[in-house]
Amino acid sequence: MPRALADFSLPELQQQFAAWGAKPSHAARVLRNYYASGGELSELESILCASATARPGFALPADLLTRLRTEFVPAETLAVRQIAVDGTTKLLLRLGDGRTVESVLMPDFRADRAAGCLSSQVGCAMGCDFCATTKTGFERNLTAGEIVAQFLALRREARAADRRLQTVVFMGMGEPLLNLDNVIEAVRRVAGNSLGALGWRQVTVSTVGIVPGIDALAAAGLNVNLAISLHAPDDATREQLLPVGKRFAIAEILAAADRFQAKRGRPVTIQYCLLKSVNDSVEHARMLATVLGARRMHVNLLRYNPTGLSLRGVTYEPTSDETAETFVAELRARGVVAHFRRSRGPDIDAACGQLRRRPTDPIAQSAGAH
Repeated sequence: MPRALADFSLPELQQQFAAWGAKPSHAARVLRNYYASGGELSELESILCASATARPGFALPADLLTRLRTEFVPAETLAVRQIAVDGTTKLLLRLGDGRTVESVLMPDFRADRAAGCLSSQVGCAMGCDFCATTKTGFERNLTAGEIVAQFLALRREARAADRRLQTVVFMGMGEPLLNLDNVIEAVRRVAGNSLGALGWRQVTVSTVGIVPGIDALAAAGLNVNLAISLHAPDDATREQLLPVGKRFAIAEILAAADRFQAKRGRPVTIQYCLLKSVNDSVEHARMLATVLGARRMHVNLLRYNPTGLSLRGVTYEPTSDETAETFVAELRARGVVAHFRRSRGPDIDAACGQLRRRPTDPIAQSAGAH
């Protein structure tokens, strides 16, 4: 069965080339240029042929070029592209088995840069009550190649907009630490100098607080950033919002964050979505400051992006601007570094908590994507 180049690590492609009777040494140049082209097979061949013309010794054998044309298929197909008022682009990507995931490209304040949001699973099993992704349930983990394919698709989108994909965050569909092996392999390919060359510190992995996964990520030796979705300062409130709170207490999660920070030397980000009359009072702010204590962590405050009726039958509302400002002022008064993260693309359901698996019919998508 034909495979996508995104599915291959460098050693795997070297083995494949050897099986075809080609030099394994060709694999590194093919993959490096494949990543640089944003995963475009047609552009890859043009790059390889151009480099062979400029440097004849670098020509690929004709039969290997033929193999590249015939043996490999695109890693994904674009079902729908949506562009928000603020320039955020959301892609619905169809995978080889027909399932779909969403990825987001967010323009940076610098005109030449952009950030990408990647999914790690089709759907999500975490059941976070204010998140749309969980409404369709969990279907399966993404492979490392399917995660890489999203990165390449966003790199193409950024380049088409005269921007460079500068950073990526695993904050899309799914819980990355429950697909850790594939996430780690994808990060190695995306961030490592030999292929994607994005850079380790340009990658952030987000989690709802899977303690064993946090420790495993720290042990993996990747110099990536960690973000933890806390969303409440006490276990009782958190359990209502995030069912995983029944398994891992806040104290356990922050202890794991401490271990990650000590091992990797990277400050952990605490994500906190403000929900009207749920977790946004001054008392909640004081409790959060107390829980964090003297930790050198940054609190990212998010304004709730509406997702309709929740799994528990609740319709959440965003905190008012006045309440939100009071909340952040209380944190800062108690020595906590806190800022608001701007919502990107809410008008196309591209903002935090709004991504979801959608029908695969592009016509239905175009008619009802909002």
